[in-house]
Amino acid sequence: MPSLDTADENPGIDPILQKVLDAVPFRLSTDDGVDAARQRFRDLPRRPLHPELRVEDRAIPGPGGPIGIRIYWPSADPGQSAPVVLFFHGGGFVVGDLDTHDGTARQHAVGADAVVVSVDYRLAPEHPYPAAVEDAWAATLWVIEHGTELGADTTRMAVAGDSAGGTIAAVTAQRARDRGAPPIAYQLLWYPSTLWDPSLPSFTENAAAPILDARAVAAFSRWYAGEVDPSNPPPGMAPGRAETLDGLPAAYIGVAGHDPLRDDGIRYGELLAAAGVAVEVHNAETLVHGYLGYAGVVPAATAAQERGLAALRNALH
Repeated sequence: MPSLDTADENPGIDPILQKVLDAVPFRLSTDDGVDAARQRFRDLPRRPLHPELRVEDRAIPGPGGPIGIRIYWPSADPGQSAPVVLFFHGGGFVVGDLDTHDGTARQHAVGADAVVVSVDYRLAPEHPYPAAVEDAWAATLWVIEHGTELGADTTRMAVAGDSAGGTIAAVTAQRARDRGAPPIAYQLLWYPSTLWDPSLPSFTENAAAPILDARAVAAFSRWYAGEVDPSNPPPGMAPGRAETLDGLPAAYIGVAGHDPLRDDGIRYGELLAAAGVAVEVHNAETLVHGYLGYAGVVPAATAAQERGLAALRNALH
């Protein structure tokens, strides 16, 4: 398990990734308002991936109105029930949707050989905490109830998400434990925010990192927190602050060396391990926040994604 003081000599950004960042500059920012932030994120170039998958959009009942979901079926024997992964997209709880993360969801379906249900939860600042986690929970209960219809084996159900989605996935795993729902089998957390602790070393070291800098973390956090004091968030917002982490499902946590949130993910892994939870933490030292978006283009990002998806597949099969 990596510890927080190991990153003093962090290697530079992967040179191929740096060329892509130079060619297509992008930074998460709230400076021009929420609509502009969402549009910039939607406008990022994305390649079509795995067109062979069967995909269906649905709307399911939610606490604040219908929730959009997108279901992806793996190309396995249709007569066999497959494990199921609830996928929550990233975007600082503010940007992102089913379309921005369509390729990543398809990669999870293929990589884990599982039915993937991607959830279009409500976004801040219009819908601050706890709207996103309430929608995630409603989708979880819906999948449990409709597993047979989906051809999904809900005894092999995982949660996965990137960034804000990783946070929501971790919260959902805790809620399943606490509310006696059928247990989550595994959690795949890509560069999540779990502690909301800006005093961690990576916030200083990577204050001006590409894609996501410390200023943007603070701004998105304020929008998501709404009326909640972000310096003392509840576990539903900051799952690393839960009273106990005992009894949670095994986890894989992928973090990036050049990310303000790096040490947050590492620390959550340490806390899970201390509670007796089987956990693997992988620090992709030469990558940045959001590296899943570069998988298939940047070999180092492809390798990091494949490592996490292999862990998910092994856990579910």
